[in-house]
Amino acid sequence: MRIRPASFTIFFLWLAALINQSISPASAQEAFFQGKTIRIIVGFSAGGGFDAYSRTIARHMGKHIAGSPSVLVENMPGAGSMIAANHLYNQAKPDGLTIGNWIGGLILQQALGAKGIAFDAMKFEWIGAPVRINNACLLARKSGITSLQQWMESKTLVKIGAEAAGSTTSDIPRLLMKYTQIPLQLIEGYKGVADVRIATEAGEVAGFCSSWEGTKTSWRSVLESKEASVILQAVPQPHADHPKAPLAIDQIKSKEGRELFKLVVHDIGGTINRLYALPPGTPKDRVKILQKAFQDTMKDPEFLAEAKKVRLDIDPLSGEEIEKTVAGVKNIPAASLTTLRDILLPK
Repeated sequence: MRIRPASFTIFFLWLAALINQSISPASAQEAFFQGKTIRIIVGFSAGGGFDAYSRTIARHMGKHIAGSPSVLVENMPGAGSMIAANHLYNQAKPDGLTIGNWIGGLILQQALGAKGIAFDAMKFEWIGAPVRINNACLLARKSGITSLQQWMESKTLVKIGAEAAGSTTSDIPRLLMKYTQIPLQLIEGYKGVADVRIATEAGEVAGFCSSWEGTKTSWRSVLESKEASVILQAVPQPHADHPKAPLAIDQIKSKEGRELFKLVVHDIGGTINRLYALPPGTPKDRVKILQKAFQDTMKDPEFLAEAKKVRLDIDPLSGEEIEKTVAGVKNIPAASLTTLRDILLPK
């Protein structure tokens, strides 16, 4: 029996379609990212914890993406990373080539109706976060305060430096001022924790409240020389690095205060603090590629070795975990939001 040429044509067209269907997703991924540059926009100044994590991630993430794109970091500081978050939402092209790294506290700020926020957190695409945060308040030795008792006994208000509302550097002191007798004066307006550290070393402020994960790396020399120390921990349980430092929540006596401190600092500020996001509308296949690449980076032996060398703790969250936490913010009772609005938003 002779096979007609038309039959050959139909057969080969079918076979080509089948092969193309089986390889096109990977090929399309590689074709898109090949030769491209992915930008990670960090919402804080260089030299801080956010910057340190992003630059370490950038050195390794590209090799986990088909096409091996370059990954670069840009700093876009201001308003406690609000400028970067707004830029990601409103101006960044949703093509998978721009990743935003900003502070999770801004999601609560949106729920509170804070001025300047021009995004809907529910519409971002979430990549993940490298670590769950343990926050602490540190004071310089030159301030004359080396213990919580000395701080409580201070005859003058102790100046604490901060960035802006929505950052843990601001939210923790604001809650302490409301619900404890700790004498402190909040000095806001710094572009990043690096700037607050410089102000602390210069004696402009006595100290600050921020993540231990970022501070122990970027302020290593000061801490090792005992020129500054952890006075208070804003965590549910003592951190292994300073097991005897008092817990901030233990200084709060009211039920309302303890519940709100847990919500703002432990649940939100400590969980989704260092999140990585994509603009709304980013193609779902590229979102999944970047989510997987991020998690693969978190398990990369070379990345982990570098993170250990520069003292960056790694305890990652997935994009799905962040999405779940963000969705939970809308379930905060109206009465709690009203109280937090009065405490956390600038007057």
